[in-house]
Amino acid sequence: MRRTDREMDREFGIGVIDSSDYGIVSVNNTKNAYSVPLSIVRDENTLYFHSGKQGTKTELFLNDTNATVVFVGKTHIPENFTKDELDEMSHDSSKAVQFISQVFTTEFESAIVKGKISKVTEQTEKISALRLICEKYTPSKMEYFDIAIKAGLDKTNIYSIEIEELTAKRKKYDGFGKEMKWGRKDE
Repeated sequence: MRRTDREMDREFGIGVIDSSDYGIVSVNNTKNAYSVPLSIVRDENTLYFHSGKQGTKTELFLNDTNATVVFVGKTHIPENFTKDELDEMSHDSSKAVQFISQVFTTEFESAIVKGKISKVTEQTEKISALRLICEKYTPSKMEYFDIAIKAGLDKTNIYSIEIEELTAKRKKYDGFGKEMKWGRKDE
């Protein structure tokens, strides 16, 4: 990671994974890179996602494929200065760097996971993974989960990724407009 001053710990990365609406799974095939956004859930050190029985994913994810998964958490455009302060800065050429780093910027949080994609074949694990996915994405429909499993389990592939490497990064400003670097978590 180039910007180690923005690196966050594993716990922060797990939080980004768990709160993200989706993750982008990327793999290399013989022709080019392939990336796809997926609904992903985490159970301990394992990520799960599902797919249909046919298609590009099922062809690429056959043999313990190495993957990188990117999760993007909250993003925000900070308002570190008042209009009067911006007007004053705009007339002072020595403040150009401040414009770049504190005005034309984005607060963000992200996590990147590396691991191998494996197809889940054991029925109990498949059902457990699907339950976790449904609890995350359709929690108000869980009373119908058993009916959905009976109808769809045989039509669904489940994949897992064991987290082998997890890095997390964040750019955020405190209430005084100062960037919170080196893993600083206080608001």
